[in-house]
Amino acid sequence: MDSFLKIREVSAKYDITSRTLRYYEDMGLISSVRSDEYAYRMYDEAAMKRLEQILILRKLNISIRDIQSIFSASGSSVVLEVLSKKVEHIDDEVALLHELKEIVLAFIHQIEQMDFSSDSDVRLIYDKAKDIESRLTHVDYIGKPSNMNRLLEVTELLEKKPDVRLVALPACRMVTSGVKTGENHERFEAMWTSLDDKRIDRFYPRDFMFHDQESGSPVWYYAIEDWVTEADTEGFAIIGFEGGLYATSIVHDFDVNEVMKVYNGIKEWLAQHDNLTYDERPGHPVMFHVTRPDTYGLLGYRQVEYFFPVKPIYCSLE
Repeated sequence: MDSFLKIREVSAKYDITSRTLRYYEDMGLISSVRSDEYAYRMYDEAAMKRLEQILILRKLNISIRDIQSIFSASGSSVVLEVLSKKVEHIDDEVALLHELKEIVLAFIHQIEQMDFSSDSDVRLIYDKAKDIESRLTHVDYIGKPSNMNRLLEVTELLEKKPDVRLVALPACRMVTSGVKTGENHERFEAMWTSLDDKRIDRFYPRDFMFHDQESGSPVWYYAIEDWVTEADTEGFAIIGFEGGLYATSIVHDFDVNEVMKVYNGIKEWLAQHDNLTYDERPGHPVMFHVTRPDTYGLLGYRQVEYFFPVKPIYCSLE
């Protein structure tokens, strides 16, 4: 097994999470092997080359579904088609920017001719400004990339800021998987799935996952109803969840790059609000929840909602 890399080694080499690797494998994009001597996933040179291809395509904002199509096709026709559509999208953005430029220049000319003491002129300026605002997109720059690095920079600048909502999770009892991984998580998933089938209310979300900072391992939470006892949790501990405020946003495809964009986007969102700050207290980890198990079949990607704990600075929760 000397020519193989462990999952942690791959994560460190390419600066991606082990969960992202497992997701790519679940989607059939890469494959791993396991030996009788080593129970964890191992990746060979072919898997590494495939992973590098995936990471380049994701940097170009190519969807997981399109990447699947590219890898399942023989020849280069599909990848050329996908990239051609990307070029068409960029052309649309360029055309929109030119149009907006003309609108703004015309707006500037109109302002130069207007009388700010006139109510009708001020109203016209306001209506025109609202029209421009409704057509603007979050685009900072579009140029003709001369190399791959510049192309990646442009695609990053074209990214929209995440939509963020503020939600309050109630205090409740949770059953936790603990920091053990592997078969322990599979057993935990089977346990909470069984509880989920029996629960009375149908409110979502109920299950969350986060990464324990000390162990570096994933931990799974599941909110339980009052009737659930320790006898029902098959040895998994029941804890008290404090609840609190969370800033949330949706990530597509469970991709670490998308996660970091959302993480940084929420930090920027928090910086714009004087009454809120990141809640770093123990017991308030950044959590995520797969919104529905069938979103991939419905949408072509998985919807993952990230929950970032926040707290008020100047006002009370009550």
